[in-house]
Amino acid sequence: MFTGIVNSVGTVKDLARRGEDALLAINTSMGLDDVRVGDSIAVSGACLTVVSVAKDSFSADVSAETLAKTILKELKTGATVNLEKALTLNTPLGGHFVLGHVDCVGDIREKKERSNSIIFGVEVGEETGRYIVQKGSIALDGISLTVNQYENNRFYVSTIPHTARETTLGFKKAGDQVNVETDILGKYVERFVHPDRGIDEDFLSKHGFFK
Repeated sequence: MFTGIVNSVGTVKDLARRGEDALLAINTSMGLDDVRVGDSIAVSGACLTVVSVAKDSFSADVSAETLAKTILKELKTGATVNLEKALTLNTPLGGHFVLGHVDCVGDIREKKERSNSIIFGVEVGEETGRYIVQKGSIALDGISLTVNQYENNRFYVSTIPHTARETTLGFKKAGDQVNVETDILGKYVERFVHPDRGIDEDFLSKHGFFK
């Protein structure tokens, strides 16, 4: 589990294909003294398991599912990625709960500056869009952001100058893609109120949720 507060930007050393899977090697100045084999690190929002670690680099396996559902499959040597170590009990929760389970790849349709902020308009499919709400939380390439507006499968987020400087979003432009993870709360609510579970308006009214 993560918070969506990026620790550092790393550089891809290699993405070696292994059948349908891959091994991703990343150089970083993040500081890896506390990272062990088996730990989780979010790479541009995708939770990966560390399989080897050195002073200033680490490697992680990337499954076929992750390659299929994220922008990691497009990584080339020298590409930059957002990095975040897994949440601990001593980690400030400055963003929101991010699982590192990417829902889909979103398409950046708009990028414009407004005052000191950069506004991104990102388009997703309806299957993902139904979990997006105005003023709700969303993670783009592992960055915790707030949805300013959502309409017709396109949502808008603002990034402050610090976020643009310290993450890969500063380099993104219209036409690029980003990993999108919606807030897990919406998925659980949908699951619990599914008609097959018998939780509907009548059930909620009977048990005092509606007056």
